[in-house]
Amino acid sequence: MVTLYSSPSTNCSGAFSSYSNSSIGFYNYHNNLPISSRKFGSHKISLQINAVRMQDGAVVAPPSKTQDETPLKKLKDGILSKEQKHTFDFDSNKDKSTVSITVVGASGDLAKKKIFPALFALYYEGCLPEHFTIFGYARSKMTDDELRNMVSKTLTCRIDKRENCGEKMEQFLERCFYHSGQYDSQENFAELDKKLKEHEAGRFSNRLFYLSIPPNIFINAVRCASLSASSAHGWTRVIVEKPFGRDSESSAALTGALKQYLKEDQIFRIDHYLGKELVENLSVLRFSNLIFEPLWSRQYIRNVQFIFSEDFGTEGRGGYFDHYGIIRDIMQNHLLQILALFAMETPVSLDAEDIRNEKVKVLRSMRPLQLDDVIVGQYKSHTKGGVNYPGYTNDKTVPKDSLTPTFAAAALFIDNARWDGVPFLMKAGKALHTRSAEIRVQFRHVPGNLYNKNFGSDLDQATNELVIRVQPDEAIYLKINNKVPGLGMRLDRSNLNLLYSARYSKEIPDAYERLLLDAIEGERRLFIRSDELDAAWSLFTPVLKELEHKKIVPESYPYGSRGPIGAHYLAARYKVRWGDLA
Repeated sequence: MVTLYSSPSTNCSGAFSSYSNSSIGFYNYHNNLPISSRKFGSHKISLQINAVRMQDGAVVAPPSKTQDETPLKKLKDGILSKEQKHTFDFDSNKDKSTVSITVVGASGDLAKKKIFPALFALYYEGCLPEHFTIFGYARSKMTDDELRNMVSKTLTCRIDKRENCGEKMEQFLERCFYHSGQYDSQENFAELDKKLKEHEAGRFSNRLFYLSIPPNIFINAVRCASLSASSAHGWTRVIVEKPFGRDSESSAALTGALKQYLKEDQIFRIDHYLGKELVENLSVLRFSNLIFEPLWSRQYIRNVQFIFSEDFGTEGRGGYFDHYGIIRDIMQNHLLQILALFAMETPVSLDAEDIRNEKVKVLRSMRPLQLDDVIVGQYKSHTKGGVNYPGYTNDKTVPKDSLTPTFAAAALFIDNARWDGVPFLMKAGKALHTRSAEIRVQFRHVPGNLYNKNFGSDLDQATNELVIRVQPDEAIYLKINNKVPGLGMRLDRSNLNLLYSARYSKEIPDAYERLLLDAIEGERRLFIRSDELDAAWSLFTPVLKELEHKKIVPESYPYGSRGPIGAHYLAARYKVRWGDLA
């Protein structure tokens, strides 16, 4: 008898079906046993076989993937004989495996507002394995029923699929349990392990730990989970939330400490912006549309802008934010990761490692960031419409003399053949006039444009611009020049607009849903590798240290404004106008 581990069902993994599975084999840290990481369920499976477990417990794993290796070649290499190359019914083996998901820090806001709702959404859509258990783990004293009551308050059903909502919630909550313990106690994690085994009921077990806890206790929790609560036979994976350190040194120390207990393949560094629909669509837009890829270079693109703005301040969480600031919180991770995806060369394949290799090449090609190319700001109190909005240092959790920036703008450059001389501008801030995240690609002026006189002296009005709006109201639109109907020759700028809410009736999944599903399936494409992290920090660490060493005073800007005036001067230095100001 053999136990087969299948590719995910088409119900939940259509977005991932085109990706190679070369990165799905993970090793149990203690047993060094190759284990398949695909989903389990009562579905038909086809030729995509990642491992075969024999009745005596031995595992036959496929050979390491080469660039020209395909699932069919793997079959020919001996995983299955010709007689076995047909569709198998997985029902006979559905009771053999289970996934246990432990949310460490279950009583925190992130767990309540994002992680548990995302897990429920996956369950509601039928994307979780047939056998799964969810455990909350935190220091707070709580019963299973109290956890379920807390979680139930944040669960919602899909807009486009509301049937049996209450019934589904009850079924999901019945799979949720709680264990109270200290994050640095091997004994408490051993007690958790005992409970997990009770629910796994002798099935082939795989375990996922989500660390929704402050970074200063990551290592203790990982040590205890690894030594006392790892899966004995299946895979064990750990999702780690940012921040991944404060600079190159602390990040390297964190990575080194994690690797004392985990292999790199077991560490899933999550950046939820990489799970957003429009960010994931970036490579599709570029590599599957002939009209864009030939234009994606210094020859046609004048500048690229990555803009992030929030219309609220720290709102009582300034103590955490003051330790990091906007550059570490947003620019070094969210925006830089999007930049790497935007600027990378065509990968060899859609395999996770091939994509991440290209991202690392971009980051290593970038020019070290200079202080002259950075503007920092901090919002101050402002009264508008009779309402007084407090300044950053009015937050009781923030030191009155804090120099932590709540706004930053930077000009970055990629010194390679494709992007030489093209400014990549970043801008991120809190307490601004609007909430948005977008990528703006401004193309070069048309040489010898016959219609320049119709635009007057402002040639920027004639610039084509591609805008990818990540949030809110997800959209992709292209600004073009167009003749206004009539007898005269009057030109106008119009948008060719793909508004997602108008084009697609289906609700867009939350980023955490996609990333949690990827982690369960072993798909690492949207998670950050350690060398990516090192390259990212190497760009920002020198300027961060210089800002702190020289005690650079951030420029003030009113709460609810467009940010400090210095950001406009920075853009003007490179003959750029911020696209969100038009």
